[in-house]
Amino acid sequence: MQYIVIPVTPFEQNCTLLWCERTLEGAVVDPGGDLDRVLAVAERKGVRLVKILVTHGHLDHAGGVADLAERLHLPIEGPHPEDKFWIDAMPQSARMYGLPPARIFEPDRWLKDGDTVSFGEVVLEVRHCPGHTPGHVVFFHRPSRLAIVGDVLFQGSIGRTDFPKGDHATLIRSIRQQLWPLGDDVTFIPGHGPLSTFGDERRHNPFVADSVLSR
Repeated sequence: MQYIVIPVTPFEQNCTLLWCERTLEGAVVDPGGDLDRVLAVAERKGVRLVKILVTHGHLDHAGGVADLAERLHLPIEGPHPEDKFWIDAMPQSARMYGLPPARIFEPDRWLKDGDTVSFGEVVLEVRHCPGHTPGHVVFFHRPSRLAIVGDVLFQGSIGRTDFPKGDHATLIRSIRQQLWPLGDDVTFIPGHGPLSTFGDERRHNPFVADSVLSR
């Protein structure tokens, strides 16, 4: 599997283009906006998009989903149904931030823990990781040791939990129980900012390092 990270929207959200090297079928994870930029990258790489994947329902991650799905007739998979209220709130969120209108969508497939999603010959495992939002999911490609974690975890930080239905203890539990067991060697693409590895975060992240959580 190949990937490229495409920062979009004024929030510099990490939209990710994933594709199968053999078939060149691909998926877009979290197309929050700037769709022309995303599509230009896919065209340059020769990728044929076959689906949209969504980690959670916040505007910066999901604001462009409905438009992209309609434009290319793509199915939408994710997030977990607990995030429906966030998807329904996107038009109001866009107005509040002074951003272009964002449309509500209904995923073709809501995801739950233990599901898989696929495109070409690529299979991604789905992990339900609530805390930042109640319906947040993470996508894991085991062969390449790559996880797309949305706003669960960042280099040196973790997702905010002061939004409606966010919960700090739940987020910490998601990270410890759903992410760390995947392995210290796993590279992750966060929702914002630079990539890191689970091992680096277990050593140095002031919120979830082993030395902090063992106190």
